[in-house]
Amino acid sequence: MTKRLFDIGISLIALIMLLPLFILIAIAIKINSRGSAFYKQTRVGKDGNEFELFKFRTMYINSDRAGLLTIGSKDYRITSVGYWLRKYKLDELPQLLNVLKGDMSFVGPRPEVRKYVNLYTPAQLRVLSVKPGVTDWASIKYFDENDILAGSDDPEDMYIKVIVPSKISKNLEYIDNQDLFMDLKIILSTIKRIFQ
Repeated sequence: MTKRLFDIGISLIALIMLLPLFILIAIAIKINSRGSAFYKQTRVGKDGNEFELFKFRTMYINSDRAGLLTIGSKDYRITSVGYWLRKYKLDELPQLLNVLKGDMSFVGPRPEVRKYVNLYTPAQLRVLSVKPGVTDWASIKYFDENDILAGSDDPEDMYIKVIVPSKISKNLEYIDNQDLFMDLKIILSTIKRIFQ
């Protein structure tokens, strides 16, 4: 209950304060390329239930048909505005709406698409016992995930066999030790990592 109240309070305050920035980003996206300023993708949340995750659109429309993974920060599918949004994680800001709705929490395992969740082992599925989050320890560790994948001969294989198990391991550790103070530490560590 404390965590949910924290999520509602902070997301509501943040949405109000960041409204001018939301408008500026939306305008920049619309000027830069054709399509909506926002992007929705179906992700798997708590207890395996699916929900629509919101982001600012950083790619040209229909780019996800070429693959779900983004390979490198200079992926040809990323728009020029999208590059800067991704660099500073501003594309993630609309997830404040997901937090307010209750689909997500500020801190928790990052939600995955069904394609990769279907590959989880029974032990790994425990990661779905909590609400997914906007950030977590794994997000900080793999802050440059796209560039790591770009250095692999088979990015999807590396993602499935190396990165996903590593992320889940850190997330299960979080689930076993979570509290509000840890959440605050993860939020502050995320902000620090963005501006490094």
